[in-house]
Amino acid sequence: MGPLAGIKVIDMTTVLMGPYAAQTLGDYGADVIKVESPEGDVTRKIGPWRHPGMGPVTLNTNRSKRVICLDLKTPRGREAVLRLIKDADVLIYNIRPQAMARLNLGYDVIAAVNPGLIYAGVFGFGQDGPYAAKPAYDDLIQGGAALSHLMAVAGDGTPRYVPNALVDRIVGLTAVGAICASLVHRDRTGRGQRLDVPMFETMAAFIMGDHMGGLTYEPPLDKGGYARHLSPDRRPYKTADGHICVIVYNDKQWDAFFTASGRTDLRADDRFNSFARRAANIDLVYAELARIFQTRTTAEWTELLNAADIPVMPMHDLESLLHDPHLVATDFFPVVQHPTEGPIRSTRVSATWSETKAEPQRLAARPNEHGEQILREVGFSTDEIAAMIRDGVTTPAPAKE
Repeated sequence: MGPLAGIKVIDMTTVLMGPYAAQTLGDYGADVIKVESPEGDVTRKIGPWRHPGMGPVTLNTNRSKRVICLDLKTPRGREAVLRLIKDADVLIYNIRPQAMARLNLGYDVIAAVNPGLIYAGVFGFGQDGPYAAKPAYDDLIQGGAALSHLMAVAGDGTPRYVPNALVDRIVGLTAVGAICASLVHRDRTGRGQRLDVPMFETMAAFIMGDHMGGLTYEPPLDKGGYARHLSPDRRPYKTADGHICVIVYNDKQWDAFFTASGRTDLRADDRFNSFARRAANIDLVYAELARIFQTRTTAEWTELLNAADIPVMPMHDLESLLHDPHLVATDFFPVVQHPTEGPIRSTRVSATWSETKAEPQRLAARPNEHGEQILREVGFSTDEIAAMIRDGVTTPAPAKE
């Protein structure tokens, strides 16, 4: 029984940001019902897969959910989702609010049905500015929030996107925290509320928290940017036979590093002998570290640095990460048996609780796998469900394997 056991969530989201947030709520114990269109979430079309519609993105962002397919543009589809919402605690959606209004599912409508509901929108932009109705995707927000610029400054001058749906996951987790806070408020007051979690504003704060720099002050003291993050040699260090990830940060660690590396001469160098001086000369300091690390193998450095209690990690690739000894010991990537997809690799819930254990409630479902069950729970009869299937409001149950 996870910490959110007893909370009912209606997940009207697609792609990654919203599904990831809803999956996290499900992992924490909530009963999450994912409402898909009859065509299914677009991520079902991303392979590779053993069976169409069950590729890795779907498997890794839609566990801990029950799934129903409904055409919300039809009166009976809308009626069905309103019945689901009537006794729900949370509705999470990630289309633009204008589109929710066109479906006649805006906050005013939903609050009349369930005034205690947390109506959570995760979408591109705050609704009080000129971008309110604009579409948004992860890549656009990375560029708009200055992350691509920072990649260029710290790299070879070419703006790039981080090779990860960073924005979707950060905003998704921000939504989880905001939803949980809203549930606490509701439990104290009995009142639900509309909650907007915009991507652009969330990421602008996230990035500028590190890089506001002298722009914090008015008038500005500089053009912003955190020098250590932007140093060209802040990267995994090349060793004699590979790469290694090392942070030598505080004075104690630097003193240990001088001894471990045999570079005791640097203790007398004014550019290295205090935190403030190293920060003022960060490009030179990182460049010297880059030269030093090329003098030994990765294994040699790992042994030396671990013995000196200096922070060090291997530079994994996607395959070697699965075999990291710490993650193997904690069984972080268990191989589990999916009822239709066979053995698949999953991930554990990273947070732990001493009283309320959180773990995946179920593995990702096929389209409409729980549709009939969910419709019966909100009062639809066998004949009504058959008519909805016949008229395309929902889809037939997937064939049993």
